This record gives sequence, structure tokens and C-alpha cells, in this order.
Amino acid sequence: MMEKIPTQTGARDQLLSDLKTVIHDAEAWLRHSGSLTGEELKAAKAKFERTLVKAKDDIIRLEEVVVEKTKVAAKATDEYVQENPWKSVGIAGAVGVVIGMLIARK
Repeated sequence: MMEKIPTQTGARDQLLSDLKTVIHDAEAWLRHSGSLTGEELKAAKAKFERTLVKAKDDIIRLEEVVVEKTKVAAKATDEYVQENPWKSVGIAGAVGVVIGMLIARK
């Protein structure tokens, strides 16, 4: 039978946090870029770049997790259909009828 695929909400929450930090740093950098001296500007730019790289890494890691979960779900679906072909046909037919009825209502 199918096993439950664990979700990684921590990764998603971390990604959202990193993206908010990138946006906040970009806004602060743009607001204060005119008043920053050479060293302060370099430090602000370096901090912004580090945050951006971290956010990109988190996006790549999250994408890998999603791809892996999709592969597992596709394999589980394929196994289920192979083991229960007539149930699968019945379920697909029922879903088609429901979708057809919803479309016809409009």
C-alpha cells in the first residue's frame, strides 16, 4: 500500500524567512545606499549577497525535495494502478463524470 510522504514545513518556512530577509535587506540597501560610505556600502552589499545566496540554496534544496516526493508519489500511483486496474478505471470514470457535471453546470 502507499506510505505517507512526510512534509517538510520547516524547509518551506525557512525559505519564506530567507526571502523576506532578502527583500528587507534590498529595501534597506536601496534606502541607505546614498548615505553609506565605501566600507559600509561594501559590508551592506556583502550581507545582501550572502542572504541572496542562502535563499537560492534553500530554493534549490526545496525543489529537490519536491521532485523526490513527486517521484515517490508517481511510483506509488503506478504500483496501485498495476495492482488494481479495474478500481483505477472506475475511479477515473467517476472523476470524469463529476468533472463533466461541474462543467455542464456553468
